[in-house]
Amino acid sequence: MEYNISLKPYNTFGIEVFAKAFGRVYTEEDIIDFLQKKPSHESLFILNGGSNMLLTQDINAWVMKLELKGIDIREETEHTVIVEAKAGENWHEFVQYCIDKNWGGLENLSLIPGNVGSSPIQNIGAYGVEIKDTFVSLDAIHITTLEKHTYSNEQCQFGYRESVFKNQYKGQYIITTVRFRLSKEPHTLHTSYGVIGQELEKMGVIQPTIRDISEAVIRIRQSKLPDPKEIGNSGSFFKNPVLDQKTFDVFHQAHPEAPFYETNTNEYKIPAGWLIENAGLKGFRKGDAGVHNKQALVLVNYGSATGNELLEMARFIQQTVNEKYGICITPEVNII
Repeated sequence: MEYNISLKPYNTFGIEVFAKAFGRVYTEEDIIDFLQKKPSHESLFILNGGSNMLLTQDINAWVMKLELKGIDIREETEHTVIVEAKAGENWHEFVQYCIDKNWGGLENLSLIPGNVGSSPIQNIGAYGVEIKDTFVSLDAIHITTLEKHTYSNEQCQFGYRESVFKNQYKGQYIITTVRFRLSKEPHTLHTSYGVIGQELEKMGVIQPTIRDISEAVIRIRQSKLPDPKEIGNSGSFFKNPVLDQKTFDVFHQAHPEAPFYETNTNEYKIPAGWLIENAGLKGFRKGDAGVHNKQALVLVNYGSATGNELLEMARFIQQTVNEKYGICITPEVNII
């Protein structure tokens, strides 16, 4: 256990805050040992990839850094494979591992920052695909009882960037293992969402493989999204707002040029990045806190911005978008 440790290297925004106590865990046994040793009066803070959080204050708690690693096959048939990954595996590296094995289903989720254990918490998604589409189950340890539980896809109650672990089970469990059912050939490819089709055309690809789709997604993301290793950010900061039919009709009549995606017969998703950009905030900067100049959905730390300065920027964006469009956008990132 280390004390008064800077968490700047452990969050992708690169925010300088300090942890009261800091320890790494490599196995489920380590997790239980950590929890048993933690004084009952001390709070617990779980740190995995550090990619979906904005730290606004020092962490007056015992910080548990998850370092569980390993990828295994749990079940295999002629057409599918259930692959299991430990919580500390890097998400993008895991996706590439699956593609190398010619297992399909996660290729649209290439280059998303973070680790495997965090992926179900907010049901990560991109380019028409979400975790819930291939998710089978996860194992998690209850922080109080130390009991191990398995949760199925249905029990996780996945929604748009939502799960049971962001709501009624928030702060109660430590996810240790996640399982996905992936396809063998022939794969079901998802190329209609966004600009994947256009990027494949640029690549000269007529009959894409899952590797081609992954490469197209990587190219798209790299052209728009900054590398956290070069400039502090947490990827998409805001959720795309979902409007009901009545609200959408009013918005669409006033702004027919705005892009949208129909999620079902009565709801429409509006790209938050478009709302922010067309509110004139793309590239906006105040001190070292700013809106990325290539993708307005991303907030960036140009160097020494504090968490509170970035939070102030986020609130300014929310206010500006609401005043211009009458739409409330909410953070996808956890504010701590």
